[in-house]
Amino acid sequence: MASPLSDKTFVRLLDDRLTKVFDDERQKGLPNIIDSTYNRMASSKAWDEFYSIGGVPDPVAFNGTRVYQGVSPGYWTKIEPAEYAGGIQIERRLLDTDRYDIIEGRAKGLAKAANRKQNKLAHEPFIYATSSAFTFMTSEEGVALASDSHTTKAGTSTSSGFDNLATLPFNAVNLETLRIQSKGIKDSISERMDTNFDTIIHGSNQQESVWEVINSQGKVDEMTNNANFQARKWKQMYLPLLDDYDTNDWGIADSSLMKEMLVWIDSVPLEFESTTDFDTLVRKYGSYFVIGWGWTDWRWVVWSSVS
Repeated sequence: MASPLSDKTFVRLLDDRLTKVFDDERQKGLPNIIDSTYNRMASSKAWDEFYSIGGVPDPVAFNGTRVYQGVSPGYWTKIEPAEYAGGIQIERRLLDTDRYDIIEGRAKGLAKAANRKQNKLAHEPFIYATSSAFTFMTSEEGVALASDSHTTKAGTSTSSGFDNLATLPFNAVNLETLRIQSKGIKDSISERMDTNFDTIIHGSNQQESVWEVINSQGKVDEMTNNANFQARKWKQMYLPLLDDYDTNDWGIADSSLMKEMLVWIDSVPLEFESTTDFDTLVRKYGSYFVIGWGWTDWRWVVWSSVS
């Protein structure tokens, strides 16, 4: 635990002769992706559970007796939010003698720090897309978000249409490969489904390449006058923290399905409190929130984990 901020540690702030004191908290943080990416919902439960039901199979030819179609259960998902808390302590004397009104502003930094932490957590489904170790989620299916071995309870074939994992680096040719892969995704009874993959997910290192591929009128890096099929068909979803873990991974998403199936639970929204210790006169500021994320289905994303 950090010691309280004191006048002995920040003795320079008691000096009138300083020309200027710089405040790191004024530096702008990274954009928060929660509202643009997740199905955000409030909940007061200790955990939230989600359950899916399979589709209805095709009818068969009538031969004098009706054949009733069976419906299979889907998978169960549990999201259990976790608690996060932060705090800062400031000695009374430092607050009284600070000549630049800087120290008390540290308490405002708790909000910035808490939102930064939530944003880091919001990046995790993409950073760890190929991992089956989930921070908040228990998945009955038990495989990673991006996997070539998704399953079904329907008893139908999973030999095709149950793979949303690739290993291709980003370029125009591979973008088309992932687009075709997304069109082959099948539902829980192995039937073709209508998808609209309209968003490319990427980090900073690929920002220019993605922009070029989706905005060029002609085919990229070719000495032809052929029109670019990808032009104006995609939106960019820029994840700055992705580069901290891998500069090559990327993916495509159906943004409508993503906002439905990728769930963010605000069990306790970000809150703040302050108090003064009667005996020590130390001012204490605290932040607290309880959140969790998970997904109810994987069919909104095709992810390329580049080796």
